[in-house]
Amino acid sequence: MKTLTVSVVTPDGPVLEDSFEMVSCKSENGELGILPGHIPLVAPLTISGVRLKGGEQSSELIAVSGGFLEVRPEKVTILAESAERPSDIDLERAQRAKERAERRLQTKQDDIDFKRAELALKRALNRLDLKQGS
Repeated sequence: MKTLTVSVVTPDGPVLEDSFEMVSCKSENGELGILPGHIPLVAPLTISGVRLKGGEQSSELIAVSGGFLEVRPEKVTILAESAERPSDIDLERAQRAKERAERRLQTKQDDIDFKRAELALKRALNRLDLKQGS
């Protein structure tokens, strides 16, 4: 089967570069499934998990916190604000971040703090989901 070269890059450097048969991710406009030969595309990503399907039922998950997806026929580049493999996620730290964000949301201060807390909660929940689902 044909494959795509997939690169996941953050401001801190590369997280992954490998070949996969399919990439599934969530853009701001909905879920995307990318196969080799896909038309060129650039899309903003949401805070979510990216599933990378390899051969023989193998797959890899990566937690991304926003960013952009660039698709070319044989290459997918994910430029993420942050990206972590489940093995790199500290479960206790993610749980503490979730609890902090929930507390901030309950205090209902100004809009800026609310939006930041809401994003922090989404990031923490995404990391927890991926870590516990792996």
